[in-house]
Amino acid sequence: MAEQLPTPAYLYNEHARNVAPDDYWGQVKRTVNGKPVGQDQIDMIVAAMLTALDLAGDDELLDLCCGNGALTTYFFQRCRGGLGVDYSGFLIEVARRNFVRGAHEQYVMADAVRFVGEAADTARFTKALCYGAFQYLGQGEALLRDLRMRFPNVARFAIGNLPDRALAERFFVNAMPEPAVLARADTPLGIWRTREEFAAMAARAGWSATFQMMPAAFYASHYRYDAILSRA
Repeated sequence: MAEQLPTPAYLYNEHARNVAPDDYWGQVKRTVNGKPVGQDQIDMIVAAMLTALDLAGDDELLDLCCGNGALTTYFFQRCRGGLGVDYSGFLIEVARRNFVRGAHEQYVMADAVRFVGEAADTARFTKALCYGAFQYLGQGEALLRDLRMRFPNVARFAIGNLPDRALAERFFVNAMPEPAVLARADTPLGIWRTREEFAAMAARAGWSATFQMMPAAFYASHYRYDAILSRA
């Protein structure tokens, strides 16, 4: 019988469990060379996503692949509140213990693709976010399609920190992986897509896509981009 390898979900959970309880950025691998990024980097992420979402005080936000809520809480503070979804039960418990300020903020353990395809009470959400995780979803297009069809009031979906296939050489300076590897969701950096490829996928699901780049001082600005989806 072939050896059973650990699943990505298991590895994700185990990594978080082996990081210091208060190292919130380390738990979700928001790191550079193994060290958590600084507050200046977090501030740039928050500013970029607030702009991408055009987040207002009366919005209700759905944060897919929210991790431990350390980033989500910045956005919940700027709107009516919302729901964070992540498949790591450990990280959801971290979020519930440390980042819930009231009944208007909730975190649930669920697979993001399945949640979007099956959730009830979807009309309450007006904006959606997925930061640093969409490239790990093997059924990303299905998620886009179901979000478009089943969440009628979501006007904008901000998808942050996507690896750009056209800029992969800037990251893989020593050896470029095979194209088939760059197209896999179960690799350390997930699926690499050009902006054109992402826009085409979004269009098939009923979204219109625009893109933005992070400031040069952002640690991953040389090979990543953000996508901003609105209803086509």
